[in-house]
Amino acid sequence: MIKMLHKMGIRSSHMYMAGVASIGASITSWLMSRNLEKASLARADRWGIFVGQWAPTFIALGVALRIEETHMEIDEEAKVEMFDRASGGVRQRTHAGT
Repeated sequence: MIKMLHKMGIRSSHMYMAGVASIGASITSWLMSRNLEKASLARADRWGIFVGQWAPTFIALGVALRIEETHMEIDEEAKVEMFDRASGGVRQRTHAGT
């Protein structure tokens, strides 16, 4: 499933943003339910908790996608290194940022 999400273009940063948005939506839904509806405080609490439970799921998916992205980078580097060895080492590899 994670590979499929990655192939669809969903990245770890998208899931992290969804987790943060879920926390904000949880607070907003709790406040709106508490202030705008004439229902009990328990109902507002349930709405806030329901939406708030999405955040850990989004963050866990973000972590899984980050692992997938890291593995993809390692696989790509291994392919480049094999190509460099096959071509006689013509191209020197440099580290990012140096």
